[in-house]
Formats: sequence, C-alpha cells, structure tokens
Amino acid sequence: MKSAFVYVSYIKTTRGQLWHALTDQAMIKQWWGGGLNIQCDWEAGSQWAMGYDDGRPADSGEILEILPPERIVIKWRNESKAELKAEGYTRCEIELEQMNEAVKLKITHSIDLADSRFIEAVSGGWPLIISNLKSLLETGEVAMKEITNSYGKSGK
Repeated sequence: MKSAFVYVSYIKTTRGQLWHALTDQAMIKQWWGGGLNIQCDWEAGSQWAMGYDDGRPADSGEILEILPPERIVIKWRNESKAELKAEGYTRCEIELEQMNEAVKLKITHSIDLADSRFIEAVSGGWPLIISNLKSLLETGEVAMKEITNSYGKSGK
C-alpha cells in the first residue's frame, strides 16, 4: 500500500528561473514563507536539511536524483513531529516541463505506507508553498509572507 500526493501548477516563467527559485537559499526562504533555511549542495547523494531560524530541525534527507533544470528527487523525512518522523522517509519528485510561456511544475510526494499522516500533512502544505512560489516568480512578491505557521498547523 502506498500514500501519495500529486500537485501540479503552471507558472509563467522559464525552467531556468524556476530551477533557480527551487535551489537558491535566498529564493527558497522567500517562497517557503520565511523562518526556514535549506542546507544542500544540490548534487546527487548530498544531504538535504531544512531547519527553522531558531535552530530546530524541520526536515532532512538526501538528493537521490538531480537533472537541472528538469527534475529533482529527494528522500525526505520530517524531523519536527515525532508521529511523522516515525513513518520514515518519503520520496518527493519535482519535475519541470516548459510549456510555451509557462512551466508545468509537478510535485509527487509519496511513501510506501497506507494512510500516511505525513502525506496528509504535505497535501495541505504544498499548495500553500507553491502558491507563494508562483506569485513570487510571476509578480515579484509572495502571496503570504508567514506561511510556516499555517504549514505547521497542517501537520508539518
């Protein structure tokens, strides 16, 4: 049995600009809603960690695959909530496809576990986060400056 969440968004930008936003620390901090930092060198096999500004860990994992500017696959585990961490590692696939003046962004977050609470949590979080990313790239401003609190309430 498997739990999965698939989210698709179309963003008026180029794959290169979207790739930069997905992998640049300063950009990530903006669209993730502030309060979080990503540590990663964006190479296959490298460790990936997200932490709060106050030093608490949020998530961790490993870059399983990376093909700029088309695809990233991350082995991902929640580090901040015991019940989510206990479920183990999930798989997050991020795919970018240029479609005329827009990029199709597809995120598939899954785990080999039925009725995953982690997947339930990200199903509330990803739409908030990606809305910010889309707004930032299309208008220069995020839709919501403080979504880490909302995302946290959804189970992250």
